[in-house]
Amino acid sequence: MGKQAPLTNPAGGTTIPAEEKTRPKAIRWPFVLGIIGIGVTLMMAAAIVYFNQYLRELQHYGYLGAFVISILGGATILIPVPMLAVVFALGGVMPHPWLVGLTAAFGEVLGSLTIYMTGHGAGKALSTSRHGRMQSAYERMLRLMERRGPVTLFMVASVINPFFYPAALAAGALRFGLKKYVPIVFAGKFVKSITVVYAGYFGIKGLFRAIGIDL
Repeated sequence: MGKQAPLTNPAGGTTIPAEEKTRPKAIRWPFVLGIIGIGVTLMMAAAIVYFNQYLRELQHYGYLGAFVISILGGATILIPVPMLAVVFALGGVMPHPWLVGLTAAFGEVLGSLTIYMTGHGAGKALSTSRHGRMQSAYERMLRLMERRGPVTLFMVASVINPFFYPAALAAGALRFGLKKYVPIVFAGKFVKSITVVYAGYFGIKGLFRAIGIDL
């Protein structure tokens, strides 16, 4: 089919087709999401730095503490967050350890959405930038996500490792749908969280039993 000729209006000018009018808006959305993702990540990193001395105290807030610190831990690797230490400790003291794992998994999924949005809006910039190890990990994850996206995403989400961040960026860059991203990441994060929680549960309970205290 040939190129569509511009429409003319009664005044003699040309009328831009409706599909061309809406095209710039469709193009802007990924960049808006990328900016939002980067902005939220930076704000969380600043909050982690500012409130760092209070983060471990979140374990005193039980399930809510697990949820909040997991949001922070799931959103950035720029600043260390004692997420695993808090979740581990809560596993040993809360009456329902599985619920700690569930709330921690939900928190990490919410936090990881900022990484996904960053990749969604800045995927092209990330693929052409040069940032050493981070860039190399991102490129490897991009190739893995292209071939076996769901399996790769679940595997990196379900174990403690530094590769989830570039995998989430790659998922966003490849427009991996949120309807697939959220349940897969949640399943993986739940496996990881419940492992840490019950390690804390059996570890702390066993320690108290060793010294003659039966909880």
